[in-house]
Amino acid sequence: MTGKLNILVWNEGVHEANNQPETMAEMYPKGMHGAIADGLKGFYPGSGITTATLADAEHGLSEETLAATDVLLWWGHVAHGEVSDDVVERVQRHVLGGMGLVVLHSGHFAKIFTKLLGTTCSLKWRNEGERELVWTVKPSHPIAAGVESPIVIPKQEMYGELFDIPEPDDLIFISSFEGGEVFRSGVTFTRGKGRIFYFSPGDQEYPVYHQPQIQQVIANGVGWVAQPGRFREAPGVSNAPRDWFLQAP
Repeated sequence: MTGKLNILVWNEGVHEANNQPETMAEMYPKGMHGAIADGLKGFYPGSGITTATLADAEHGLSEETLAATDVLLWWGHVAHGEVSDDVVERVQRHVLGGMGLVVLHSGHFAKIFTKLLGTTCSLKWRNEGERELVWTVKPSHPIAAGVESPIVIPKQEMYGELFDIPEPDDLIFISSFEGGEVFRSGVTFTRGKGRIFYFSPGDQEYPVYHQPQIQQVIANGVGWVAQPGRFREAPGVSNAPRDWFLQAP
């Protein structure tokens, strides 16, 4: 891929520190955010790829940081409620102004995702280490470029319908599981001037983010939401006088 971007990978970091320290240290020695960031480096050489976590000051999402960010990737699971509402509103403003957002796996319950989509984003789930097949259903979309179908994930948490999201702009991937469930695992949305890509594979108990094809999908998603060369601006609200139409030339 071409073009240099400023990419920020955000991860709450709670599992690494508290919930599964031994398993996580073996599977993701740099944390899940480190693995996701490393997976992007081969696709975006020369780009600024950084990470941030919940424990950082302002969660690593200050006004200055977001203003310099082309794409924000978001992974969260058990600490959604600990994310500051002020930070969420800040991120929302930057997405509406044109910053790209990639939401991963259990980030479907993240405050920023539900706020932007306006629904509960709830779903069915079961974690028994089942095989997941990720099927491409819109091969013409740039996010599907170079991606084999299906992607085989040997062990993964099951996500199933109903997935309570608005009608997506694009349905790119559908997953199927051994129990017979299906899930809209790769969807896009546009909010304001910003693009959003949600991709579900990537539970913390399995080495999904080390799979080359998963890395390919995430990298493609980053490139699509980035909208390189597009001018970033905060959304504004017109405050024209009541009789503005009478003053028009």
